[in-house]
Amino acid sequence: MRQKIITIINSSRTVSYGLLVLLILIVAMKQQPLPVIQEANKSYTYLALGDSYTIGEKVAANENFPTQVVTLLKEKGFKVSNLKIVAKTGWTTDELQAAIKKAKLRRHYDFVTLLIGVNNQYRGRKVVDYIPGFESLLQQAIQFAGNDTSRVVVLSIPDWGVTPFAGGRDRKQIAAEIDEYNAAGELIASKYKVQYINITQSTREAEKDPSLLTSDGLHPSAKEYEKWAKEVVALLQSRL
Repeated sequence: MRQKIITIINSSRTVSYGLLVLLILIVAMKQQPLPVIQEANKSYTYLALGDSYTIGEKVAANENFPTQVVTLLKEKGFKVSNLKIVAKTGWTTDELQAAIKKAKLRRHYDFVTLLIGVNNQYRGRKVVDYIPGFESLLQQAIQFAGNDTSRVVVLSIPDWGVTPFAGGRDRKQIAAEIDEYNAAGELIASKYKVQYINITQSTREAEKDPSLLTSDGLHPSAKEYEKWAKEVVALLQSRL
Protein backbone atom coordinates (compact mmCIF):
# COMPACT_ATOMS: atom_id res chain seq x y z
CA MET A 1 0.00 0.00 0.00
CA ARG A 2 2.75 2.41 0.93
CA GLN A 3 4.51 1.76 -2.38
CA LYS A 4 1.28 2.51 -4.29
CA ILE A 5 0.88 5.83 -2.47
CA ILE A 6 4.49 6.79 -3.24
CA THR A 7 3.94 5.90 -6.91
CA ILE A 8 0.78 8.04 -7.05
CA ILE A 9 2.54 10.98 -5.41
CA ASN A 10 5.50 10.74 -7.79
CA SER A 11 3.11 10.50 -10.74
CA SER A 12 1.22 13.55 -9.52
CA ARG A 13 4.45 15.49 -9.20
CA THR A 14 5.40 14.54 -12.77
CA VAL A 15 2.04 15.71 -14.12
CA SER A 16 2.24 18.96 -12.12
CA TYR A 17 5.74 19.62 -13.40
CA GLY A 18 4.58 18.99 -16.96
CA LEU A 19 1.69 21.39 -16.56
CA LEU A 20 4.03 24.02 -15.12
CA VAL A 21 6.36 23.73 -18.12
CA LEU A 22 3.38 23.96 -20.48
CA LEU A 23 2.10 27.12 -18.75
CA ILE A 24 5.55 28.73 -18.96
CA LEU A 25 5.71 28.00 -22.69
CA ILE A 26 2.25 29.47 -23.28
CA VAL A 27 3.15 32.68 -21.44
CA ALA A 28 6.41 32.96 -23.36
CA MET A 29 4.61 32.55 -26.68
CA LYS A 30 2.18 35.33 -25.82
CA GLN A 31 5.07 37.67 -25.07
CA GLN A 32 6.93 36.94 -28.32
CA PRO A 33 5.63 37.93 -31.79
CA LEU A 34 4.79 34.96 -33.97
CA PRO A 35 7.27 34.46 -36.82
CA VAL A 36 6.15 34.83 -40.41
CA ILE A 37 5.62 31.33 -41.79
CA GLN A 38 6.66 31.23 -45.42
CA GLU A 39 6.12 28.57 -48.02
CA ALA A 40 9.16 26.31 -47.90
CA ASN A 41 11.80 27.21 -50.51
CA LYS A 42 9.40 29.63 -52.20
CA SER A 43 11.16 32.15 -54.40
CA TYR A 44 9.13 35.21 -55.40
CA THR A 45 8.99 37.23 -58.61
CA TYR A 46 8.24 40.94 -58.84
CA LEU A 47 7.12 43.13 -61.75
CA ALA A 48 7.43 46.92 -61.38
CA LEU A 49 5.63 49.06 -63.96
CA GLY A 50 6.09 52.81 -64.27
CA ASP A 51 8.21 55.75 -65.36
CA SER A 52 11.18 57.68 -63.92
CA TYR A 53 9.84 57.25 -60.38
CA THR A 54 10.09 53.47 -60.80
CA ILE A 55 13.35 53.16 -62.74
CA GLY A 56 14.92 55.66 -60.31
CA GLU A 57 16.19 58.56 -62.41
CA LYS A 58 19.47 59.96 -61.03
CA VAL A 59 19.90 57.30 -58.31
CA ALA A 60 22.03 54.16 -58.34
CA ALA A 61 20.42 50.98 -59.66
CA ASN A 62 20.18 49.52 -56.16
CA GLU A 63 18.48 52.65 -54.81
CA ASN A 64 15.25 52.80 -56.84
CA PHE A 65 12.20 51.80 -54.85
CA PRO A 66 11.58 48.36 -56.48
CA THR A 67 15.14 47.25 -55.73
CA GLN A 68 14.82 48.53 -52.18
CA VAL A 69 11.58 46.52 -51.86
CA VAL A 70 13.52 43.39 -52.82
CA THR A 71 16.32 44.23 -50.38
CA LEU A 72 13.88 44.72 -47.50
CA LEU A 73 12.02 41.49 -48.31
CA LYS A 74 15.28 39.56 -48.32
CA GLU A 75 16.18 41.06 -44.94
CA LYS A 76 12.89 39.66 -43.65
CA GLY A 77 13.70 36.20 -44.91
CA PHE A 78 11.85 36.19 -48.22
CA LYS A 79 13.56 34.92 -51.35
CA VAL A 80 13.10 37.07 -54.45
CA SER A 81 14.59 35.45 -57.53
CA ASN A 82 13.42 37.85 -60.20
CA LEU A 83 12.77 41.59 -60.34
CA LYS A 84 11.59 42.88 -63.70
CA ILE A 85 11.30 46.64 -64.15
CA VAL A 86 9.42 48.01 -67.14
CA ALA A 87 9.86 51.77 -66.75
CA LYS A 88 11.57 54.71 -68.40
CA THR A 89 11.91 58.40 -67.69
CA GLY A 90 9.25 60.40 -69.51
CA TRP A 91 6.81 57.59 -70.17
CA THR A 92 3.08 58.25 -70.19
CA THR A 93 0.40 55.59 -69.79
CA ASP A 94 0.30 54.84 -73.52
CA GLU A 95 4.08 54.60 -73.77
CA LEU A 96 4.18 52.17 -70.86
CA GLN A 97 1.41 50.19 -72.51
CA ALA A 98 3.42 49.94 -75.74
CA ALA A 99 6.55 48.89 -73.82
CA ILE A 100 4.69 46.09 -72.03
CA LYS A 101 3.60 44.66 -75.38
CA LYS A 102 7.21 44.57 -76.57
CA ALA A 103 8.79 43.35 -73.33
CA LYS A 104 9.59 39.70 -72.73
CA LEU A 105 7.60 39.09 -69.58
CA ARG A 106 6.48 36.08 -67.60
CA ARG A 107 2.81 35.21 -67.68
CA HIS A 108 2.69 35.46 -63.91
CA TYR A 109 4.47 37.37 -61.13
CA ASP A 110 4.00 36.99 -57.39
CA PHE A 111 3.44 40.72 -56.95
CA VAL A 112 3.20 43.81 -59.14
CA THR A 113 3.53 47.55 -58.51
CA LEU A 114 2.16 50.29 -60.76
CA LEU A 115 3.10 53.97 -60.62
CA ILE A 116 2.29 55.99 -63.73
CA GLY A 117 0.71 59.29 -64.79
CA VAL A 118 3.00 62.17 -63.94
CA ASN A 119 4.04 62.63 -67.57
CA ASN A 120 0.43 62.65 -68.69
CA GLN A 121 -0.10 65.56 -66.31
CA TYR A 122 3.20 67.24 -67.25
CA ARG A 123 2.25 67.20 -70.94
CA GLY A 124 -1.02 68.93 -70.17
CA ARG A 125 -3.30 65.98 -70.78
CA LYS A 126 -6.69 65.97 -69.08
CA VAL A 127 -7.44 63.47 -66.34
CA VAL A 128 -10.42 62.19 -68.35
CA ASP A 129 -7.91 60.99 -70.96
CA TYR A 130 -5.70 59.43 -68.27
CA ILE A 131 -8.42 57.25 -66.78
CA PRO A 132 -8.89 54.65 -69.56
CA GLY A 133 -5.15 54.20 -70.04
CA PHE A 134 -4.51 53.79 -66.33
CA GLU A 135 -7.41 51.38 -65.92
CA SER A 136 -6.14 49.25 -68.80
CA LEU A 137 -2.66 49.11 -67.24
CA LEU A 138 -4.14 48.14 -63.88
CA GLN A 139 -6.14 45.34 -65.49
CA GLN A 140 -2.91 44.02 -67.01
CA ALA A 141 -1.11 44.32 -63.67
CA ILE A 142 -3.83 42.21 -62.07
CA GLN A 143 -3.50 39.59 -64.80
CA PHE A 144 0.27 39.48 -64.28
CA ALA A 145 -0.40 38.88 -60.57
CA GLY A 146 -2.51 35.84 -61.38
CA ASN A 147 -5.71 37.81 -60.72
CA ASP A 148 -4.77 38.08 -57.04
CA THR A 149 -5.62 41.74 -56.37
CA SER A 150 -4.07 41.62 -52.90
CA ARG A 151 -0.67 41.32 -54.59
CA VAL A 152 -1.04 44.39 -56.77
CA VAL A 153 0.07 47.73 -55.33
CA VAL A 154 -0.71 51.10 -56.91
CA LEU A 155 1.37 54.07 -55.77
CA SER A 156 0.05 57.62 -56.11
CA ILE A 157 1.75 60.20 -58.32
CA PRO A 158 4.38 62.38 -56.58
CA ASP A 159 3.94 66.15 -56.56
CA TRP A 160 6.83 67.54 -58.58
CA GLY A 161 5.39 71.04 -58.13
CA VAL A 162 7.24 71.43 -54.82
CA THR A 163 10.64 70.84 -56.41
CA PRO A 164 13.16 73.46 -57.61
CA PHE A 165 12.53 72.19 -61.15
CA ALA A 166 9.03 73.68 -60.95
CA GLY A 167 10.38 77.17 -60.27
CA GLY A 168 8.49 79.80 -62.27
CA ARG A 169 5.50 77.52 -62.77
CA ASP A 170 2.13 77.64 -61.04
CA ARG A 171 2.81 75.28 -58.12
CA LYS A 172 -0.76 75.39 -56.85
CA GLN A 173 -2.11 74.38 -60.23
CA ILE A 174 0.36 71.50 -60.46
CA ALA A 175 -0.69 70.31 -57.00
CA ALA A 176 -4.37 70.56 -57.91
CA GLU A 177 -3.87 68.58 -61.12
CA ILE A 178 -1.78 65.93 -59.36
CA ASP A 179 -4.51 65.59 -56.73
CA GLU A 180 -7.11 65.21 -59.48
CA TYR A 181 -5.09 62.48 -61.18
CA ASN A 182 -4.56 60.69 -57.88
CA ALA A 183 -8.24 60.88 -56.96
CA ALA A 184 -9.03 59.12 -60.24
CA GLY A 185 -6.28 56.55 -59.69
CA GLU A 186 -7.38 55.78 -56.16
CA LEU A 187 -10.99 55.39 -57.28
CA ILE A 188 -9.98 52.91 -59.97
CA ALA A 189 -7.73 51.04 -57.52
CA SER A 190 -10.66 50.78 -55.12
CA LYS A 191 -12.91 49.53 -57.93
CA TYR A 192 -10.54 46.63 -58.60
CA LYS A 193 -9.80 46.07 -54.89
CA VAL A 194 -6.02 46.37 -55.21
CA GLN A 195 -3.65 47.83 -52.63
CA TYR A 196 -3.13 51.60 -52.77
CA ILE A 197 -0.39 53.71 -51.20
CA ASN A 198 -0.54 57.50 -51.06
CA ILE A 199 3.06 58.67 -51.35
CA THR A 200 2.15 62.15 -52.58
CA GLN A 201 2.13 63.81 -49.17
CA SER A 202 5.55 62.33 -48.44
CA THR A 203 6.97 63.78 -51.66
CA ARG A 204 5.67 67.22 -50.71
CA GLU A 205 8.05 67.20 -47.75
CA ALA A 206 10.83 67.83 -50.29
CA GLU A 207 9.77 71.47 -50.30
CA LYS A 208 11.54 71.87 -46.95
CA ASP A 209 13.90 68.89 -47.08
CA PRO A 210 16.25 68.91 -50.10
CA SER A 211 17.75 65.56 -49.02
CA LEU A 212 14.61 63.93 -50.41
CA LEU A 213 15.61 64.97 -53.95
CA THR A 214 18.48 64.06 -56.27
CA SER A 215 20.96 66.54 -57.71
CA ASP A 216 18.59 67.35 -60.60
CA GLY A 217 16.18 69.06 -58.21
CA LEU A 218 13.26 67.03 -59.52
CA HIS A 219 13.46 63.32 -58.89
CA PRO A 220 13.29 61.60 -55.49
CA SER A 221 16.45 60.53 -53.72
CA ALA A 222 17.20 57.07 -52.35
CA LYS A 223 16.05 58.38 -48.96
CA GLU A 224 12.59 59.13 -50.34
CA TYR A 225 12.42 55.85 -52.25
CA GLU A 226 13.21 53.99 -49.03
CA LYS A 227 10.00 55.35 -47.49
CA TRP A 228 7.96 54.04 -50.42
CA ALA A 229 9.68 50.66 -50.30
CA LYS A 230 8.91 50.24 -46.61
CA GLU A 231 5.23 50.93 -47.25
CA VAL A 232 5.10 48.44 -50.10
CA VAL A 233 6.77 45.74 -48.01
CA ALA A 234 4.43 46.41 -45.09
CA LEU A 235 1.48 45.69 -47.38
CA LEU A 236 2.98 42.67 -49.12
CA GLN A 237 4.59 40.90 -46.20
CA SER A 238 1.34 39.48 -44.83
CA ARG A 239 0.24 38.37 -48.30
CA LEU A 240 3.30 36.41 -49.38
